[in-house]
Amino acid sequence: MAEQAAGGALGRWLIRVLSVRREELRGLVGAFALLFLVWTAYSILRPVRETMGITSGVSKLPLLFWATFACTLAIQPVFGVLAARLRRAALLPALYGFFAANLLGFYLWFHLQDDHTWIARAFFVWLSVVNLFWLSVFWSFMADLFSREQSHRLFGFIAAGTSLGGLAGPLLTATLAGTIGTLNLLLVAAALLLAAIPLVRLLDRWQTGQVRGSADSVADAGRPLGGNPFAGFGQVLASPVMAGIALFVFLLTWVSTLLYLEQQALVDRLLPDADEQTQLFGWIDFGVQAASLAIQLVLLGQLMRRVRFTVLILVVPALMVAGYLWLATNPVLWAIVGTMIVRRVGEYSIMRPCREMLFTSVPRAMKYKAKNIIDTLVYRAGDAVSASAHAGLVALGLTTTGVFLFAAGMSALWGWSALTAARRHEEGHGVAPALPERTG
Repeated sequence: MAEQAAGGALGRWLIRVLSVRREELRGLVGAFALLFLVWTAYSILRPVRETMGITSGVSKLPLLFWATFACTLAIQPVFGVLAARLRRAALLPALYGFFAANLLGFYLWFHLQDDHTWIARAFFVWLSVVNLFWLSVFWSFMADLFSREQSHRLFGFIAAGTSLGGLAGPLLTATLAGTIGTLNLLLVAAALLLAAIPLVRLLDRWQTGQVRGSADSVADAGRPLGGNPFAGFGQVLASPVMAGIALFVFLLTWVSTLLYLEQQALVDRLLPDADEQTQLFGWIDFGVQAASLAIQLVLLGQLMRRVRFTVLILVVPALMVAGYLWLATNPVLWAIVGTMIVRRVGEYSIMRPCREMLFTSVPRAMKYKAKNIIDTLVYRAGDAVSASAHAGLVALGLTTTGVFLFAAGMSALWGWSALTAARRHEEGHGVAPALPERTG
């Protein structure tokens, strides 16, 4: 599939518009297709998760965020062992296959037990944990496959796989939820994860063939990382570059979680039917991904060539400051949903590619170990802390307007952290020696 697409009209368009080299086409299209399958699977499940979060009780969402953080912390050592011992061509297939088996388990559990309250909570936590792992490892793989220079040209198009998958997933959810039922969507998502596995092996073979230099370089590309499974924690704490990216991601979660909680509370009050909630979230996701796809395919590549990286990474934080200030004077559902769409479009089409570019110049071990700590543990810690902060602000009597003004301030702080990380990337400070690891 990737080879046929790369050799046809799509390949010619990529070469002309994105300055793609002919030898890069197979890897670029394969990476796009892999992300498309993975994100379609998640996009099918995301509206289901939102419905499960409401089913389990909106007041319980802060506790679910903390449960998500605790589970993420618990499985980090397991991922560390897998990353240390498995070749990259085996790591992603092992994770995607395991997650597909989990979906089958949930499907059976939902059918074997009548009361779905605790199953809904378990599913909410499970998906909140694993979606970060399967996406984080994908982008680690990309940072390993492509150079820093290639990432600036190609990551925008690869990230469009997120948006196309994000179109297909919500469309399937919105159209099938009322026909086959919400639970049967779990099987569709599992099948897509399994279909992604052959593409991982195709990309590994492509990159191995692209490595120029010594035989040692070729061997290193597919060799297990080895070392201490807990090394990622030390890499984040000891490296100013990784610590700066960690702060950037931590603050990103505050900006999104505060808005998410307000949205969920209003949807719970206005749409009591679970299937209607799933369909609403599905159509919101569809709109988000349609706008993101247009930006990624048409605008992002041009912007990366014409606008400084430090300017581009500030666009979304600036929009969120303005959005929260607007919500402070107009806190209604349509305005909140509109701001949420703007945030997610900006994150998927601009912030995610920019964020992943920050990792292309760090040592290989950091791309998998430290990066995964940031993408999962730091991200979920931000979710949990910000959810509790939101509950605390409400308990102290802060009005909705006050919450949105607070969020505007957090958005400004997020912009500062983004600017700091981007400057280090532009100045080449991302290139840092790998920290020594104990192998015993």
